[in-house]
Amino acid sequence: MRRILLPLAISSVILAAVAMPLAAAASDNDISKVNGTVQVDAGQHAGDVSSVNGSVHIGDGAVVQEASTVNGSLDLGAQAHASKLGTVNGAIRLADGSQVDGTVEAVNGAISLARGAQVNGHLSNVNGGINLDDAHVAGGLETVAGDITVGANSHVEGGILVDQPHNGWFHFGSDHKPTIVIGPHAVVRGTLEFRREVVLKVSESAQIGPVKGATVEKFSGAAP
Repeated sequence: MRRILLPLAISSVILAAVAMPLAAAASDNDISKVNGTVQVDAGQHAGDVSSVNGSVHIGDGAVVQEASTVNGSLDLGAQAHASKLGTVNGAIRLADGSQVDGTVEAVNGAISLARGAQVNGHLSNVNGGINLDDAHVAGGLETVAGDITVGANSHVEGGILVDQPHNGWFHFGSDHKPTIVIGPHAVVRGTLEFRREVVLKVSESAQIGPVKGATVEKFSGAAP
């Protein structure tokens, strides 16, 4: 399980977003704004999409390459497709049946996947909840201070890592004890590793891999 490299994660997203206007000539399909919201209409095809101090909304059935925001949320519409998603200070939401080929990363923001959403790469944040609702992540889940819910019928390959804060970064939320819930009939393949104290609640009908650093609390019914 890889560790989030915080300075690199921040700088890569910021640089990608800020540099986009300068590189606009490289692709006529790139869309970028500073101090404004970017809207990719339903069914539209675009290249790299970014905003600084604004949100990015990708419509239903749209196809984009990398999408990133600094100080804004990022929404991927139903049945939409992206190669990579990233935010600094903003939530990421994947609607029903949407798909991301690579990574999904948020520095300070929640990440949610609706029914049928799929991420083929690694999904991670530092602070903010991670919630899967009958969704699939192929490259593992990682957080530092966020709660994680692998909802009913969701599938995760690559395990789960809850890391400890490093190098004095992101003290906000560091005193919060994350709660990890693995819901009914959910499957988590790979190691569930916890490098800080957490509460781990696992449905009696769920399947999980080896657990390091936490004690499993079993529950029955739809939720703990």
